[in-house]
Amino acid sequence: MACCTLCLPALMMLVLDLNTVESVWPLPQKLANSEERYPLSPTHFNFHYGEDQASIMTDCSLLDSAFTRYFPLIFPDLTSGNGVLPSTEEKAFSLVVTMQQKDCDGYPNEGSSERYQLNVSAGQAVLNSDTVWGALRGLETFSQLVQQDEDGTYFINKTEIEDFPSFQYRGILLDTSRHFLPLKAILNTLDAMAYSKFNVFHWHIVDDPSFPYQSRTFPDLSSKGAYHPMSHIYTQSDVRRVLTHARLRGIRVIPEFDSPGHTQSWGKGQPNLLTPCYKGSSPSGKFGPINPASALSYAFMSQFLKEVTSVFPDPYLHLGGDEVNFSCWQSNPDVRAFMHKMGFGKDYTKLESFYMENIVNITSNLNKTSIVWQDVFDYHERIPKDTILHIWKGLPAQYKAETSRMTKAGHRVLLGAPWYINHIAYGQDWRISYNVQPLNFPGTEEQKKLVIGGEVSMWGEYVDATNLSPRLWPRACAAAERLWSDESQTRSAEAAFPRLQAFRCSLLRRGVRAEPLSPGHCTNEYRGI
Repeated sequence: MACCTLCLPALMMLVLDLNTVESVWPLPQKLANSEERYPLSPTHFNFHYGEDQASIMTDCSLLDSAFTRYFPLIFPDLTSGNGVLPSTEEKAFSLVVTMQQKDCDGYPNEGSSERYQLNVSAGQAVLNSDTVWGALRGLETFSQLVQQDEDGTYFINKTEIEDFPSFQYRGILLDTSRHFLPLKAILNTLDAMAYSKFNVFHWHIVDDPSFPYQSRTFPDLSSKGAYHPMSHIYTQSDVRRVLTHARLRGIRVIPEFDSPGHTQSWGKGQPNLLTPCYKGSSPSGKFGPINPASALSYAFMSQFLKEVTSVFPDPYLHLGGDEVNFSCWQSNPDVRAFMHKMGFGKDYTKLESFYMENIVNITSNLNKTSIVWQDVFDYHERIPKDTILHIWKGLPAQYKAETSRMTKAGHRVLLGAPWYINHIAYGQDWRISYNVQPLNFPGTEEQKKLVIGGEVSMWGEYVDATNLSPRLWPRACAAAERLWSDESQTRSAEAAFPRLQAFRCSLLRRGVRAEPLSPGHCTNEYRGI
């Protein structure tokens, strides 16, 4: 089958009337549809590959599993127990998928194209994409285009879409240290991420409170550092399940092992790793960050990160580097002696720089690209130019200035500061997230190209499996649209509100516990209670 080429002017363009696309979220880059509609019947609907690709795509299990997964999402009454489906005109309808590259066996990465074209006409829809990852995004859009009338009959309007993300990195951070999140909660979050076209799961897997990652090389890290050595850990099998679940949805998994701070739980299972704190001339019995003056620290980190990079296939690894309290280092005589030896004087930011430069170099030698929190840049650390800087703090004026400085220095940047949605406010605080403009900072066009995307953070001080989903959804959807869609078409939160309301109802129907946006109801309310 020939590649589908869109001719958008052939249809009446309805870009400004966003109600015509019902609950499509995030908004496609280019969309044209008409009032012409075609009935769909689950008994006469099928997925298949284009005729010229049927032979080479027979073993694309990733896309085959997506077909299986999306069928009940397109026709939810088949699995909802709502009784007999209404009769429709029994006309066959096919969704034909054509891909330019066969890349079904790998993992998504920073260079993966998510571009797709979708053309819906009588009897068929043609989905053309560069890669399998674009095909997944197109399947999601198609599933959202299918609607039901008042009688329950499924239908889809004549539609043409050309779509691609504005930013390559669209992430969600989950914190599984402050509160342990059961595996099912993580997998459910990955499902909802795919519905909103997020493509990166930033797994902040360990921190001060607990170390739930079960290391093959250092098993005591979790056996002594987790809340419970059996019930509150992620085994290697659990990690593989997360990686597989994410891959099937076109989502990258980037783990974070934050150091030298945020490591109190590490010390419980790894003696001599943390810095002993002193009170006067005697140890106080407390411990601070990882000891940057000890060669043992770097030997451990080298061996541990070698394991981590063998477990997690993504080219990126988040190394943290934030919020290091210097008071324990300052109290330790061995650390002070090391400072003197290195000529650092009393500037402990130079000591942190020394540590982070070594850790970034270890990671580079493992053929991984490092992501670090903005503190590493702020302390003027000498890090490779390909290190990605993650902005996490500041009001708009501050994070815009920080973005400008970082990109002027030639670094790629991730914007996280405006999307810490573990912070909650009464009312529709999603509008604040929606109005963020990632590229609105002083800088050249070349600098703007260095902003590779952004991330929603859900820190876990007050979040566990009981409230994770309703606190995350649909509030995270605001950032999803900002990072995917054309900003010039999505400037108005007021115009987006009806679509987000409709999309929230779709999430409920798919089993996602998404909190309400305003008084009202959904035709299909959440049925999980």
